[in-house]
Amino acid sequence: MVQLGLVGLGKMGFNMRERLRAAGHEVVGYDRNSGVSDSTSLEDLVSKLSGPRIVWIMVPAGEPTRQTVTALGQLLSEGDLVIDGGNSKFTDDKLNADLLASHGVGYLDCGVSGGVWGKDNGYGLMVGGAASDVQRAMPIFDALRPEGPREEGFSHAGSVGAGHYAKMIHNGIEYGIMQAYAEGFELLEAAKTVDDVPAVIKGWQRGTVVRSWLLDLLVRALDEDPELDDLEGYVEDSGEGRWTLEEAVNNAVPAPVLSAALFARFSSRQKDSAAMRAVAALRNQFGGHAVKKAGS
Repeated sequence: MVQLGLVGLGKMGFNMRERLRAAGHEVVGYDRNSGVSDSTSLEDLVSKLSGPRIVWIMVPAGEPTRQTVTALGQLLSEGDLVIDGGNSKFTDDKLNADLLASHGVGYLDCGVSGGVWGKDNGYGLMVGGAASDVQRAMPIFDALRPEGPREEGFSHAGSVGAGHYAKMIHNGIEYGIMQAYAEGFELLEAAKTVDDVPAVIKGWQRGTVVRSWLLDLLVRALDEDPELDDLEGYVEDSGEGRWTLEEAVNNAVPAPVLSAALFARFSSRQKDSAAMRAVAALRNQFGGHAVKKAGS
Protein backbone atom coordinates (compact mmCIF):
# COMPACT_ATOMS: atom_id res chain seq x y z
CA MET A 1 0.00 0.00 0.00
CA VAL A 2 1.24 3.46 -0.95
CA GLN A 3 0.03 6.78 0.41
CA LEU A 4 -0.59 9.53 -2.14
CA GLY A 5 -1.73 13.14 -2.08
CA LEU A 6 -3.84 14.04 -5.11
CA VAL A 7 -4.45 17.69 -6.02
CA GLY A 8 -7.35 18.27 -8.41
CA LEU A 9 -10.47 16.08 -8.29
CA GLY A 10 -12.17 16.95 -11.55
CA LYS A 11 -13.35 14.36 -14.06
CA MET A 12 -9.95 12.71 -14.32
CA GLY A 13 -8.61 13.24 -10.82
CA PHE A 14 -11.79 12.04 -9.11
CA ASN A 15 -11.81 8.78 -11.08
CA MET A 16 -8.08 8.26 -10.53
CA ARG A 17 -8.62 8.56 -6.79
CA GLU A 18 -11.33 5.90 -6.98
CA ARG A 19 -9.18 3.52 -9.02
CA LEU A 20 -6.21 3.92 -6.66
CA ARG A 21 -8.37 3.31 -3.62
CA ALA A 22 -9.87 0.22 -5.22
CA ALA A 23 -6.30 -1.07 -5.61
CA GLY A 24 -5.74 -0.67 -1.87
CA HIS A 25 -3.77 2.58 -1.82
CA GLU A 26 -4.46 5.45 0.56
CA VAL A 27 -5.32 8.66 -1.28
CA VAL A 28 -5.77 12.05 0.35
CA GLY A 29 -7.34 14.41 -2.17
CA TYR A 30 -7.62 18.16 -2.31
CA ASP A 31 -9.93 20.19 -4.51
CA ARG A 32 -11.43 23.66 -4.27
CA ASN A 33 -14.79 21.91 -4.40
CA SER A 34 -15.21 20.99 -0.75
CA GLY A 35 -17.89 18.48 -1.68
CA VAL A 36 -15.30 16.08 -3.12
CA SER A 37 -12.20 17.11 -1.17
CA ASP A 38 -10.59 15.11 1.64
CA SER A 39 -8.70 18.13 2.93
CA THR A 40 -9.34 21.82 3.38
CA SER A 41 -6.19 23.17 1.74
CA LEU A 42 -2.82 22.20 0.30
CA GLU A 43 -1.36 22.73 3.75
CA ASP A 44 -3.92 20.38 5.25
CA LEU A 45 -3.26 17.78 2.54
CA VAL A 46 0.50 17.83 3.16
CA SER A 47 -0.02 17.57 6.92
CA LYS A 48 -2.04 14.37 6.45
CA LEU A 49 0.74 12.62 4.51
CA SER A 50 3.62 10.72 6.08
CA GLY A 51 7.12 11.41 4.78
CA PRO A 52 8.62 10.86 2.37
CA ARG A 53 5.54 12.12 0.57
CA ILE A 54 4.27 11.71 -3.00
CA VAL A 55 1.85 14.32 -4.35
CA TRP A 56 0.18 13.97 -7.76
CA ILE A 57 -1.14 17.14 -9.46
CA MET A 58 -4.18 16.99 -11.77
CA VAL A 59 -5.00 20.66 -12.40
CA PRO A 60 -5.22 22.67 -15.65
CA ALA A 61 -1.95 23.28 -17.50
CA GLY A 62 -0.15 26.59 -17.34
CA GLU A 63 -0.50 29.01 -14.45
CA PRO A 64 -2.71 26.78 -12.24
CA THR A 65 -0.08 24.03 -12.37
CA ARG A 66 2.76 26.50 -11.86
CA GLN A 67 1.06 27.99 -8.81
CA THR A 68 0.42 24.55 -7.35
CA VAL A 69 4.03 23.45 -7.89
CA THR A 70 5.30 26.67 -6.32
CA ALA A 71 3.04 26.24 -3.30
CA LEU A 72 4.06 22.60 -2.84
CA GLY A 73 7.71 23.59 -3.04
CA GLN A 74 7.17 25.68 0.08
CA LEU A 75 5.21 22.97 1.90
CA LEU A 76 7.04 19.73 1.09
CA SER A 77 10.30 18.46 2.54
CA GLU A 78 13.55 17.13 1.12
CA GLY A 79 13.03 13.66 -0.29
CA ASP A 80 9.38 14.22 -1.24
CA LEU A 81 8.17 13.73 -4.82
CA VAL A 82 5.73 15.65 -7.05
CA ILE A 83 4.10 14.13 -10.16
CA ASP A 84 2.41 16.42 -12.69
CA GLY A 85 -0.22 14.31 -14.43
CA GLY A 86 -1.96 17.19 -16.21
CA ASN A 87 -1.53 18.27 -19.82
CA SER A 88 1.35 20.65 -19.17
CA LYS A 89 3.55 21.75 -22.06
CA PHE A 90 6.80 19.80 -21.93
CA THR A 91 8.84 23.01 -21.80
CA ASP A 92 7.25 23.81 -18.41
CA ASP A 93 8.56 20.61 -16.86
CA LYS A 94 12.19 21.63 -16.48
CA LEU A 95 11.10 24.88 -14.83
CA ASN A 96 8.94 22.95 -12.38
CA ALA A 97 11.64 20.36 -11.75
CA ASP A 98 14.28 23.01 -11.11
CA LEU A 99 12.00 24.91 -8.75
CA LEU A 100 11.29 21.79 -6.70
CA ALA A 101 14.91 20.63 -6.82
CA SER A 102 15.88 23.83 -4.99
CA HIS A 103 13.83 22.46 -2.08
CA GLY A 104 15.20 18.93 -2.41
CA VAL A 105 11.91 17.67 -3.90
CA GLY A 106 11.83 15.30 -6.88
CA TYR A 107 9.65 15.75 -9.95
CA LEU A 108 8.07 13.48 -12.58
CA ASP A 109 5.91 14.51 -15.52
CA CYS A 110 3.26 12.00 -16.53
CA GLY A 111 1.12 12.11 -19.65
CA VAL A 112 -2.20 10.41 -18.89
CA SER A 113 -4.58 9.02 -21.51
CA GLY A 114 -7.88 7.29 -20.90
CA GLY A 115 -10.37 10.06 -20.23
CA VAL A 116 -13.48 9.35 -18.20
CA TRP A 117 -13.19 5.64 -19.05
CA GLY A 118 -9.88 5.25 -17.24
CA LYS A 119 -11.48 4.46 -13.88
CA ASP A 120 -12.62 1.08 -15.19
CA ASN A 121 -10.27 0.48 -18.14
CA GLY A 122 -7.06 1.94 -16.75
CA TYR A 123 -4.94 4.83 -17.99
CA GLY A 124 -2.14 4.85 -20.53
CA LEU A 125 0.84 6.48 -18.80
CA MET A 126 3.92 8.17 -20.29
CA VAL A 127 6.45 9.30 -17.68
CA GLY A 128 9.49 11.56 -17.72
CA GLY A 129 12.07 11.88 -14.95
CA ALA A 130 14.75 10.07 -13.01
CA ALA A 131 14.60 6.27 -12.99
CA SER A 132 14.82 6.17 -9.19
CA ASP A 133 11.77 8.42 -8.86
CA VAL A 134 9.87 6.37 -11.44
CA GLN A 135 10.64 3.17 -9.54
CA ARG A 136 9.51 4.72 -6.29
CA ALA A 137 6.16 5.68 -7.79
CA MET A 138 5.70 2.40 -9.69
CA PRO A 139 3.02 0.99 -7.33
CA ILE A 140 0.90 4.03 -8.21
CA PHE A 141 1.55 3.67 -11.93
CA ASP A 142 0.77 -0.05 -11.80
CA ALA A 143 -2.56 0.64 -10.09
CA LEU A 144 -3.55 3.27 -12.66
CA ARG A 145 -2.43 1.54 -15.87
CA PRO A 146 -4.60 -1.08 -17.64
CA GLU A 147 -4.32 -4.72 -16.70
CA GLY A 148 -1.85 -6.75 -18.75
CA PRO A 149 1.84 -6.35 -19.56
CA ARG A 150 3.22 -3.16 -18.04
CA GLU A 151 4.96 -2.14 -21.27
CA GLU A 152 1.62 -2.07 -23.11
CA GLY A 153 0.14 0.62 -20.86
CA PHE A 154 3.13 2.34 -19.29
CA SER A 155 6.38 3.83 -20.57
CA HIS A 156 9.29 5.61 -18.95
CA ALA A 157 9.78 7.90 -21.92
CA GLY A 158 12.99 9.58 -20.77
CA SER A 159 14.19 12.45 -18.61
CA VAL A 160 12.05 15.30 -17.28
CA GLY A 161 9.73 16.59 -20.03
CA ALA A 162 9.69 13.35 -22.02
CA GLY A 163 6.39 12.17 -20.56
CA HIS A 164 4.46 15.28 -21.51
CA TYR A 165 6.23 15.38 -24.88
CA ALA A 166 5.05 11.83 -25.60
CA LYS A 167 1.50 12.71 -24.53
CA MET A 168 1.58 15.80 -26.77
CA ILE A 169 2.42 13.67 -29.81
CA HIS A 170 -0.19 11.11 -28.73
CA ASN A 171 -2.84 13.83 -28.75
CA GLY A 172 -1.68 15.13 -32.13
CA ILE A 173 -2.15 11.63 -33.56
CA GLU A 174 -5.56 11.50 -31.89
CA TYR A 175 -6.57 14.67 -33.76
CA GLY A 176 -5.73 13.03 -37.09
CA ILE A 177 -7.54 9.77 -36.36
CA MET A 178 -10.69 11.53 -35.20
CA GLN A 179 -10.69 13.78 -38.27
CA ALA A 180 -10.38 10.77 -40.58
CA TYR A 181 -13.37 9.06 -38.96
CA ALA A 182 -15.34 12.31 -39.09
CA GLU A 183 -14.67 12.86 -42.79
CA GLY A 184 -15.57 9.26 -43.57
CA PHE A 185 -18.84 9.68 -41.69
CA GLU A 186 -19.67 12.87 -43.58
CA LEU A 187 -18.91 11.30 -46.94
CA LEU A 188 -21.09 8.28 -46.20
CA GLU A 189 -23.90 10.62 -45.18
CA ALA A 190 -23.51 12.93 -48.17
CA ALA A 191 -23.30 10.30 -50.91
CA LYS A 192 -26.78 8.81 -50.22
CA THR A 193 -25.54 5.50 -51.68
CA VAL A 194 -25.44 3.86 -48.26
CA ASP A 195 -28.82 3.45 -46.57
CA ASP A 196 -27.62 2.79 -43.03
CA VAL A 197 -24.48 4.74 -42.17
CA PRO A 198 -24.38 3.80 -38.46
CA ALA A 199 -24.59 0.11 -39.41
CA VAL A 200 -21.61 0.46 -41.74
CA ILE A 201 -19.48 2.16 -39.11
CA LYS A 202 -20.51 -0.40 -36.48
CA GLY A 203 -19.53 -3.12 -38.94
CA TRP A 204 -15.97 -1.80 -38.95
CA GLN A 205 -15.48 -2.67 -35.28
CA ARG A 206 -14.21 -6.21 -35.88
CA GLY A 207 -11.90 -7.59 -38.52
CA THR A 208 -11.13 -4.31 -40.30
CA VAL A 209 -7.85 -2.44 -40.30
CA VAL A 210 -9.53 0.77 -39.08
CA ARG A 211 -10.95 -0.70 -35.85
CA SER A 212 -9.96 1.15 -32.68
CA TRP A 213 -11.28 2.41 -29.37
CA LEU A 214 -12.03 5.78 -30.97
CA LEU A 215 -14.15 3.97 -33.56
CA ASP A 216 -15.96 2.21 -30.71
CA LEU A 217 -16.71 5.61 -29.18
CA LEU A 218 -18.04 6.90 -32.51
CA VAL A 219 -20.35 3.88 -32.69
CA ARG A 220 -21.53 4.64 -29.17
CA ALA A 221 -22.28 8.24 -30.18
CA LEU A 222 -24.21 7.08 -33.26
CA ASP A 223 -26.22 4.61 -31.17
CA GLU A 224 -27.36 7.57 -29.08
CA ASP A 225 -27.90 9.95 -32.02
CA PRO A 226 -27.74 8.24 -35.47
CA GLU A 227 -27.52 11.51 -37.42
CA LEU A 228 -25.54 13.40 -34.76
CA ASP A 229 -28.18 16.09 -35.17
CA ASP A 230 -28.19 16.92 -31.47
CA LEU A 231 -24.66 18.32 -31.67
CA GLU A 232 -23.31 21.57 -33.05
CA GLY A 233 -20.24 21.11 -35.24
CA TYR A 234 -18.03 23.27 -33.03
CA VAL A 235 -14.78 21.72 -31.80
CA GLU A 236 -12.27 23.20 -29.36
CA ASP A 237 -8.64 22.15 -29.07
CA SER A 238 -6.78 21.60 -25.80
CA GLY A 239 -3.56 23.18 -27.03
CA GLU A 240 -1.58 20.00 -27.47
CA GLY A 241 -2.40 19.80 -31.17
CA ARG A 242 -0.89 23.26 -31.62
CA TRP A 243 2.20 22.30 -29.61
CA THR A 244 2.62 19.18 -31.74
CA LEU A 245 2.66 21.27 -34.91
CA GLU A 246 5.13 23.70 -33.36
CA GLU A 247 7.45 20.74 -32.78
CA ALA A 248 6.90 19.53 -36.33
CA VAL A 249 8.07 22.93 -37.57
CA ASN A 250 10.98 23.05 -35.12
CA ASN A 251 12.18 19.62 -36.24
CA ALA A 252 11.33 20.04 -39.95
CA VAL A 253 9.03 16.99 -39.81
CA PRO A 254 6.17 17.02 -42.35
CA ALA A 255 2.85 16.63 -40.53
CA PRO A 256 0.12 17.32 -43.13
CA VAL A 257 -2.51 15.09 -41.49
CA LEU A 258 -2.06 16.62 -38.04
CA SER A 259 -2.05 20.17 -39.38
CA ALA A 260 -5.18 19.57 -41.48
CA ALA A 261 -6.96 18.09 -38.45
CA LEU A 262 -6.13 21.11 -36.31
CA PHE A 263 -7.15 23.58 -39.02
CA ALA A 264 -10.42 21.70 -39.47
CA ARG A 265 -11.17 22.42 -35.82
CA PHE A 266 -10.53 26.10 -36.45
CA SER A 267 -12.95 25.97 -39.40
CA SER A 268 -15.63 24.48 -37.17
CA ARG A 269 -15.69 27.67 -35.13
CA GLN A 270 -16.44 29.98 -38.06
CA LYS A 271 -20.10 30.72 -38.58
CA ASP A 272 -19.20 32.70 -41.68
CA SER A 273 -15.74 32.13 -43.16
CA ALA A 274 -14.14 35.17 -44.77
CA ALA A 275 -11.76 32.83 -46.60
CA MET A 276 -14.60 30.83 -48.15
CA ARG A 277 -16.39 34.05 -49.10
CA ALA A 278 -13.23 35.03 -50.97
CA VAL A 279 -13.13 31.62 -52.71
CA ALA A 280 -16.77 32.01 -53.74
CA ALA A 281 -16.08 35.51 -55.06
CA LEU A 282 -13.10 34.33 -57.11
CA ARG A 283 -15.03 31.40 -58.60
CA ASN A 284 -17.76 33.81 -59.58
CA GLN A 285 -15.27 36.26 -61.12
CA PHE A 286 -13.25 33.87 -63.26
CA GLY A 287 -15.90 31.33 -64.12
CA GLY A 288 -19.24 32.97 -63.53
CA HIS A 289 -20.08 30.28 -61.00
CA ALA A 290 -23.21 30.85 -58.95
CA VAL A 291 -22.84 32.36 -55.50
CA LYS A 292 -25.20 32.63 -52.53
CA LYS A 293 -25.83 36.19 -51.38
CA ALA A 294 -25.63 36.90 -47.67
CA GLY A 295 -29.01 36.59 -45.99
CA SER A 296 -30.53 34.60 -48.83
